[in-house]
Amino acid sequence: MLSSGLRNLWQDLSASARQALSPRSSAPATNGRAAMPMPKRFGRYLIDAVLGRGSMGAVYRAHDPQDDRVVAIKTLAWGGDAEDPATTEAHARFMAELHTARRLDHPDIVNLHAAGEEHGVAYLVMEFAPGESLDAHTSAERLLPAHEVLHIVARVADALAYAHRQGVLHRDIKPANIIVHRAMGSVKLTDFGVARLLDAARTRSGTLLGTPAFMAPELLVGRSATARSDIYALGVTLFQLLTGALPHESSSMAQLMRSIVNVPAPDVRTLRPELGADLANAVALALERRPELRYADAAALAEDLRRIDRESTPT
Repeated sequence: MLSSGLRNLWQDLSASARQALSPRSSAPATNGRAAMPMPKRFGRYLIDAVLGRGSMGAVYRAHDPQDDRVVAIKTLAWGGDAEDPATTEAHARFMAELHTARRLDHPDIVNLHAAGEEHGVAYLVMEFAPGESLDAHTSAERLLPAHEVLHIVARVADALAYAHRQGVLHRDIKPANIIVHRAMGSVKLTDFGVARLLDAARTRSGTLLGTPAFMAPELLVGRSATARSDIYALGVTLFQLLTGALPHESSSMAQLMRSIVNVPAPDVRTLRPELGADLANAVALALERRPELRYADAAALAEDLRRIDRESTPT
C-alpha cells in the first residue's frame, strides 16, 4: 500500500499538477496563463531559440560569447517565499549537488557548465547535444532494433555507474533524458542536477520528485533515493524501448503508484515473445521491486546487456 503521506499528497494535487505528472502527458501546463515570451539572455548567454517548454520551465538554445559555443539552457521559476526555511533548504541541496554534478566528466553525460538565477528564475547551462531524445522511440510503431536498444542502454548504464561512483544520483532517468544521434553514434545522458532543481521548486507544494511511472517502489513509500533507484528507472526505460509500453500503466495516478509498489513488472516477452530469456531476466532484475535484490551496480547491468547482445548477434 502507499504511505498515508503519499495518499494525502495525491488528494491535494490540483488537476493541472496531475496532468503534469502523468507518464503520458507531453503538453506543457500553463495553468491558464500564456507562455512566457522568450527572454533575450540569461547572464552572459544570448538566447536564440526555444527548444521546448514544460510545465515547470523551458529549454533554450543559446550562444556563449565568452567561449564562442552553443549551449542549452534549462530554466525553472523557484516560486514560493525565498525566506521560507524549506525553500532555503531545498535551494541549498540543489546547489550542493550541482557543485558535484559539474565535476562529472564522461563522454556519454551532457556536461553541466554553469548555473545562475535571474529575477526569481533559476537556470542551468549545459552542453548542447545534437540529436533526438529516445522519447521518439517509445511507441510500438517507432521502436529501434533490439540490438541497438541494448547498445544504447548499456552505454547509459556505464555513464550512470560512473556518476554513482562520484556520489551523484540522477533521480529522473527516462527516455526523454537520453539524447541520441544515430548517424554520429552519440549517446548522451542529460539533466543531471535538474531533478534537484525541480526538488527545490516543488518544496512548497510537496509534489513528487521524478517521473512517477519511472520511480522505484521504495521511493513511493517514502524511502530515500539510491543508486538502485536510478537502476530501476533505467530498467523501466529499457522495458519501454523494447516494447513501446511501460511496465505499469494506469489512467489513475494513485492506481499507478499502487501497482508499482505491489505488483511485479510483467515479463518483457509477454509483449515481445521473440526476445530471449537472458534479456527478459536482465530486465526483470533491473525492475525488481525489492531494491536489495535489484542490480547493485549499473555497470553490472551494462555488462549483462553487452553479453546478451553479443550472444544474440549472428557471427
